[in-house]
Order: sequence, then C-alpha cells, then structure tokens
Amino acid sequence: MKLTTNRGIVYVAGLAISIAAIALITMTSRAASAAVAGGGDARSNYNSKCASCHDRDGRAHSMHARHEKARDLTSGEWQDNVSDERIYNSISNGKGKMPGFKKKLSDAQIDELVNFVRRLRK
Repeated sequence: MKLTTNRGIVYVAGLAISIAAIALITMTSRAASAAVAGGGDARSNYNSKCASCHDRDGRAHSMHARHEKARDLTSGEWQDNVSDERIYNSISNGKGKMPGFKKKLSDAQIDELVNFVRRLRK
C-alpha cells in the first residue's frame, strides 16, 4: 500500500511540474512572438523617439530628415556595414545631432529598437 501511495504522490508532483512548465513555455513563447511579430513596444518607441528624424518608414526622406542629415535606416549597404552593438550604442549614447536615449529607455527597449531597425531593411 505504501508503494502505491508514493507512486501516486510522484505522479501528481510530476503532473504539477509538467503543467507549470507548459504554462511557463506558453507565456514566454507568446511574449516573444508578440515582440517579434508586432514589435508593438519597439514600433511605439521608434515612432515617438526616432521617426521625427528618420521618418516612420526609416528612409529619412523628409525635409527635416535631410536638414538633420539623418541616416536612411533601410539602406542595405548601411545595414551590412553596421553591427548591432554600434546601433545600440548610437541609440543609447546618441551620435552627432542625434540625442542619446539611455536615460529614457531601458536596455531591453533599446535592444528591441535595434531589432526593429534591422527589420526596416529594404
């Protein structure tokens, strides 16, 4: 009888751990999918912090963008020649006329912006 009770306890404990693991994987997967697919927070941050100079599409074709000499973020040549680290540092610390955003954005938000900029490539 004791052996059956121990097996039952092990079975229930194993089942509970499995359910918890599945729930955690599902939550993590949904959060990652939302960040990659929608880029909601990154898009929102880009539109509020970057689009005024780089334009919403990243091409920097507006008069203001040309005046500020903002970079065309969609350029394949530029995308090929710049590292994620350099993009991160430019967003964080600023570059030229571009202000730094390390006091306004978290490291994770800056990472999301780097990924968002990568997706602007044409």
